[in-house]
Amino acid sequence: MGIGTRVSRGVRLAAFLLAGMVFGVTVIAVPAGSAFAQSAGSIVVEGNRRVEADTIRSYFKGGLNAASIDEGLKGLYATGLFQDIRIRQAGGRLIVTVVENPVINRIAFEGNVKAKDEQLLAEIQSKVRGTLSRPIVQSDTQRIIEQYRRNGRYDVRVVPKVIELPNNRVDLVFEINEGRKTAVKSIRFVGNRYYSDFRLKDVIRTTESNLLSFLKSSDVYDPDRIEADRDLLRRFYLKHGFADVRIVSAVSEYDPQQAAFIVTFTIEEGDQYKFGAVDIQSNVRAVDAASVRDKLTARSGNVYNAEAVEKSVEAISIDVARRGYPFAVVRPRGDRDFENRLINVVFTVEEGPRAYIERIQIRGNTRTRDWVIRREFDLAEGDAYNRALVERAERRLKNLNYFKSVKITNEPGTSPDRVVLNVEVEEQSTGEFSISGGYSTQDGWLGEVSIGERNLLGRGQAVRAALQYGQRARGFELSFMEPYFLDYRMALGLDFFAKETDKQQYTSYDTKTIGGAVRLGFELREDLALQLRYSLFSQEVKLQDGYSSCFATVPWDPSNKPAGCGDVSVVPSLPVRLSFNQGAQLTSMAGYSLIYNTLDNNRNPTGGIRAELKQELAGLGGDVNFLRSSGDARFYHEVFPDYVALLRVQAGNVTPWNGNDLRFNDLFQGGPNLVRGFRQNGFGPRDVTPWTTQDAIGGANFWAASLELFIPLHFIPKDIGIRGSIFADAGSVWNYRGPTSASGEVMRFEDSKLIRTSVGAGIVWESPFGPLRFDYAIPLTKESYDIVQEFRFGGGTRF
Repeated sequence: MGIGTRVSRGVRLAAFLLAGMVFGVTVIAVPAGSAFAQSAGSIVVEGNRRVEADTIRSYFKGGLNAASIDEGLKGLYATGLFQDIRIRQAGGRLIVTVVENPVINRIAFEGNVKAKDEQLLAEIQSKVRGTLSRPIVQSDTQRIIEQYRRNGRYDVRVVPKVIELPNNRVDLVFEINEGRKTAVKSIRFVGNRYYSDFRLKDVIRTTESNLLSFLKSSDVYDPDRIEADRDLLRRFYLKHGFADVRIVSAVSEYDPQQAAFIVTFTIEEGDQYKFGAVDIQSNVRAVDAASVRDKLTARSGNVYNAEAVEKSVEAISIDVARRGYPFAVVRPRGDRDFENRLINVVFTVEEGPRAYIERIQIRGNTRTRDWVIRREFDLAEGDAYNRALVERAERRLKNLNYFKSVKITNEPGTSPDRVVLNVEVEEQSTGEFSISGGYSTQDGWLGEVSIGERNLLGRGQAVRAALQYGQRARGFELSFMEPYFLDYRMALGLDFFAKETDKQQYTSYDTKTIGGAVRLGFELREDLALQLRYSLFSQEVKLQDGYSSCFATVPWDPSNKPAGCGDVSVVPSLPVRLSFNQGAQLTSMAGYSLIYNTLDNNRNPTGGIRAELKQELAGLGGDVNFLRSSGDARFYHEVFPDYVALLRVQAGNVTPWNGNDLRFNDLFQGGPNLVRGFRQNGFGPRDVTPWTTQDAIGGANFWAASLELFIPLHFIPKDIGIRGSIFADAGSVWNYRGPTSASGEVMRFEDSKLIRTSVGAGIVWESPFGPLRFDYAIPLTKESYDIVQEFRFGGGTRF
């Protein structure tokens, strides 16, 4: 049965009042100031089943004149308990006849596949064992529609049906036709002069639908995400010097022919500014302006950056608070020099109002524990209110990636010097399941299945398990991470792993590694992190089955082969045979990494630096002893809009510290990770003994440099994620520090410091399967014994 009403309340009330005015026979038509019913006993209630008569009478107070009857009628309707109410006079009494709303026996949803019953029940206001209110049911219908539209299904149809049961009970059924997802077919920008559409599509989260849409959800129309994209665009422009930018509008138009949306962002860029003079003034007597100048991240002459201003305010506020002035406020003031396009910024430190945090209220966290959210605050109830610390907490909560949205607002507390913080969050899915596949010229085919959770049981912990199986490699990984070990801002990580690799084109041996690691990570500054780690693993070199005894012979004499080895003409290099004969070797190693990161985007950077210094000391027990140091720095710079240059510099050294030789697999190997155009293990020290496999034996030193320019391909849709690149590489690996002879056998080897160089071009695809690269490089300088591989393809590991 469809939902309807016999007579609307407004019409019934109007008819009731009109009848009173015309005929003078109802209680409304009573002379002003008079009352014909003065007690509850003069009110007769009819038709009620569940609601007590005295409860209904209580709504009619006073002298029962027209005004009080009108108020009582409205009050009864407002309870939502009644479907119909009639009032009349008979025999000097007021007769109130009611028809009660039925009780909801069951609420059901039919046709819903993409949304669970539990999600929809939480969305609606009608409840089982509550009364059926037809206006509320209509509101619930609209709520369900909005729930689907937030998930990109604008073709959804919802029809509520009421099934009558005995004893004034009903079943409420919502019949749902979910329809198809409504995609974003096109994203347009109007008014952008400095940055192209191609570049701005990188800034926003909404993407256009394409052939790979089945692997993503960012192309589904979501009005909340469109609104968030407006803010992302505004912050992007403010970060790049456009202080007057306005994102005028974000208009979404539905195209019924394509059954998709066209989204248009209208932008007023304004002029690009640079920082002029940057100064600090302190109105707090005990705070010297010069003493906090080192906290500034805004620099005179740099392109104006609103984010740098915010970080300067935050850093100065925190420093002043630590000195005993928690109420101090840092106010930035910018004065524009329109002629020279400069903004002179003055940071003023002054005494702020004394306000304390009375309460921190958290809402919307249906899964994440309260304390997981609270620990991102550097303040608590009773502390001095500091806006900079509140903004830092909001940024940290957003960076957790547990929530779809985070918003922190203030409201007055119980006294003028008290503030209540309201933290509104909206949970999002944090589980991950991926099945991946890829291919590379190095490892052949490789498949992986992994499952992970970033917010385990709402406790903020991360776990991941992965299983790999490929043409030449197999293994598994288990990892666990606690971001607040011992309630400190210190991340504890535990890893367990195993991996086997088979003989490949560039090696004559298999390897088997199994072990684990413990990691501790610290954030020293926002752009500087320290990681300490300890690893314990067993590594074994294995030779071809059936010939291990022959291949492992030391010394090997081609003219006097051991029995049963007559058909063996080539054996692995001496260092490989020695490692095989040693069996599984246990490595006990402690190390650290110091990471400096100012990238503007960790996935697709266009500016900034990422530098990492690593050192590892092996020999805390185990079978091997060495000190290995390495560094890797990458510098990104946007030469022209959408054209990004990368300069990468690498270097390393490994040294034995107990006087023993190093194993060949503890040394550095030269390959395409250093200079493209060479095969894996393709250059560096190499065994050249004629009757061996002439394996790469590694060097104790290496360096490499690469200059690369990423080029946008405007004829390919931006959302596909394909860019071109041209590059030039140079590097060298040298100084073999392993064994050169054993039992009278002497290895002949080459160890050259020649700088290998190459130039080439490539295609980079940020695919849903992970990053893919196709590179073609031509070596310019090489040794005669180096192994060249001009084309190289590397596949991603997840989607």
